[in-house]
Amino acid sequence: MVNRCLMIGAAVLSFGLLLPAGPVLAEEGEIPLQHAGTDIRDLESLRRGARDFMYYCSGCHSLAYLRYNRMAADLKIPEATLKADYMLTSDKVFDGIVSAMPPEAAAWFGKAPPDLSLMARARGVDYVYSFLKGFYVDHTRPWGVNNLYLPNAAMPDVLADRQGLQKPVFKNEPDANGNARMVLVDVEALAPGTLSAQEYDGFVRDIANFLDYAAEPIKAKRESLGIFVMLFLVVGFVFAYLLKKEYWKDVH
Repeated sequence: MVNRCLMIGAAVLSFGLLLPAGPVLAEEGEIPLQHAGTDIRDLESLRRGARDFMYYCSGCHSLAYLRYNRMAADLKIPEATLKADYMLTSDKVFDGIVSAMPPEAAAWFGKAPPDLSLMARARGVDYVYSFLKGFYVDHTRPWGVNNLYLPNAAMPDVLADRQGLQKPVFKNEPDANGNARMVLVDVEALAPGTLSAQEYDGFVRDIANFLDYAAEPIKAKRESLGIFVMLFLVVGFVFAYLLKKEYWKDVH
């Protein structure tokens, strides 16, 4: 997986001269996030997202608070399938999902790749979805790419073979002194990948959906229980109101 990251980073770097010099890059949070449209109750989506996370992401990122056997039970993954298609960094089903990244990873990337257990909860599913769609060619960065939603990201574009390459879109805007400047506003396709734009949207939506589950495995049950509790309280309120009317009818 590490070699895969290095190969993709080197390939993307070769396109770097296409980026104009001296632009004004967006600050984090300036570009509106795209809506992910995930559904944490969609088990098929969660299984696809888990599989793709293991293949593309677990080489660098861990999910230290989630165990393989818990994931298999929640997503209804048979143990044989779990071991064959999902367990790429361990052979024990009760292990946490750890990355295959060695300790020297921090030196390669400038910082250690973060654990993603709580990423969807901390930043939101829309952020994860947008981030995975936001890479573009930037020859000024060590890996030859930057990200529309996280400027100066240290991460290589490991999904470049699926999405293809993107180039930045700049717009002339005046600064505070009225001087024209090139401001990053969007990205657009530069070279195709193995997936169409629609297929890639579904691909990263599944990963974002899985990370939403990983951040809170009980979320779907909590939401279902919350609906039941609210209905119970509404019915209880009706009975309490009728009881109050019965007790106070002679007073009024």
